[in-house]
Amino acid sequence: MPLDPETFDALIDTVRRLVSERLRPLEAQVAEEDEVPEAIVAEMREMGLFGLSIPEDYGGLGLTMSEEVRVALEFGRTTPVFRSVFGTNVGIGSQGLVMAGSEAQKRQWLPRIASGEIVTSFALTEPGAGSDSASVQTRAVRDGGIYRLSGTKRFITNADKASLFTVMARTGEAGARGVSAFLVPANLPGVTVGKPERKMGQQGAHVCDVNFDEAPVPAENRLGEEGEGFRIAMRVLDRGRLHISAVCVGIAERLVADAVAYATDRRQFGQPLADFQLVQAMIADSKTEAMAARALVLETAALKDSGKPITLEAAAAKYFASEMVGRVADRAVQIFGGAGYIADYGIERLYRDVRLFRIYEGTSQIQQLVIARETIRNGG
Repeated sequence: MPLDPETFDALIDTVRRLVSERLRPLEAQVAEEDEVPEAIVAEMREMGLFGLSIPEDYGGLGLTMSEEVRVALEFGRTTPVFRSVFGTNVGIGSQGLVMAGSEAQKRQWLPRIASGEIVTSFALTEPGAGSDSASVQTRAVRDGGIYRLSGTKRFITNADKASLFTVMARTGEAGARGVSAFLVPANLPGVTVGKPERKMGQQGAHVCDVNFDEAPVPAENRLGEEGEGFRIAMRVLDRGRLHISAVCVGIAERLVADAVAYATDRRQFGQPLADFQLVQAMIADSKTEAMAARALVLETAALKDSGKPITLEAAAAKYFASEMVGRVADRAVQIFGGAGYIADYGIERLYRDVRLFRIYEGTSQIQQLVIARETIRNGG
């Protein structure tokens, strides 16, 4: 059930103030130090942000998808690094458990995930399995009451902070039907996490390799039946793609506002930049695309809340919104001119930050394949 309007409006107002008063002033510091201050993380826990999507029965806020994307839109007004602090708990790190976990598994883990006591992470990508996610080579071999888990996962978000991983591993035949899902505590013997990677953007949001060397995972930690892991992963990604789409829209709206403010203030040839029609054209294109992406995200969220499948719509939203925000960021740099290339203004940082959206949780090319497949299957 959705929150009552007054409660939800209060949540949005609180998030908006957090973003404008606490997070945006820290953007440059977080990028330089590659770390989000613990005081900010504590505030997010206190606000319940780690449990946005977790049902109220397990200590979360239990937001509908329509409500969740509106929160994500607000977090788009600042660097996406801050959303990443709780993003895996809200999305890919918890939703497999929410969708496919047993009641005992949910009772054991979800309340602590919702409170932020546990940070979760989703371990699917491998050195040889990225877009081809059905080809995972990490293996889980049944040995009595445990599975012995061995393999390497790559580019795993929040891995160095995580207490619990949702791991996709091969238990059977080649291909998607041989993949199973497991809840793997980070403190199990044989689980090691590598150093955070140096990245193009989103400094402060860490990705690391995770290695499993005969890690003994209790059989009761398997999510669903053997062979259901790939299906679980795809359902999780449908939801995650829509959330990411909303973040892209929020960032685009912030970039448009920043570009308009700069173009109004900055003068050339005796008049504001905003008076020049070619600058106006860039603003118009950016505003129009952001509005279109917002409409697509909100419509898809409403469709999900109605109980209908959203594989096609979520892929379309992710594809359009992630490509759109890249174009908007590029135009913003152009409007700022030389200032857009200088770190002090922050535009170049957002330009680098948004590039990742076209890659993770399914590249743009994978989204195109999904969109085409579903469209053909549905007869257009």
